Amino acid sequence: MEKNDFKAILWDNDGILVETEKWYFEATKQIMAKEGFNLSIDTYRETFLKKNTGAWHLLKNINEAHVIKLRKQRNELYSSYLKTKDITMKGIGKILKALYGKYKMGIVTSSRREHFNIIHERTGLLQYFNFIITSENFKKSKPDPEPYLLGIKQTGLKTSECFAIEDSERGVIAAKEANLFCFAVPNEMTKNSDFSKADIILNDLSEIFTFLKK
Repeated sequence: MEKNDFKAILWDNDGILVETEKWYFEATKQIMAKEGFNLSIDTYRETFLKKNTGAWHLLKNINEAHVIKLRKQRNELYSSYLKTKDITMKGIGKILKALYGKYKMGIVTSSRREHFNIIHERTGLLQYFNFIITSENFKKSKPDPEPYLLGIKQTGLKTSECFAIEDSERGVIAAKEANLFCFAVPNEMTKNSDFSKADIILNDLSEIFTFLKK
């Protein structure tokens, strides 16, 4: 890859800025266990991180009203984890500080605003961003491109002047469907996913400086 003229970075949140995905899995697993279902990490990866279908449909004798109840319980448990567990992504503050002012930066996430706010009340990272897009701002979540199309619009720039940073297969698909250049940074939760659609796969987010103009 040649040095580029990118002017904006669209950041995923969970798994890139903060290490929260494992706690979302744990909360979902705990609630489904009460219904007699053992949610494996492989099933979670397939239904949440790849297809974004969720796993409630795997429960027996389930109906929409009960799903709403279970989802509420999961969200409350997840919130408690976000307030008490270690969600720090090593080195992210230093990376954002180095990029701040050189690029217009926004967060494009499928997280609910409630959870997003809890997360970043602890991180201090929002000072580096020009805008934030959460699940309340769009109708279709990743892998649909809608979140990233909104992100591009927020930058006021051309699509070719923006790039995305993702850790999940569905996130990469969303970025590419929006015609964005996309870096993938697999982690423990997503490492077995298919990142073939990503333009560049990084072993560590700090490697991104190799590909950006100084």
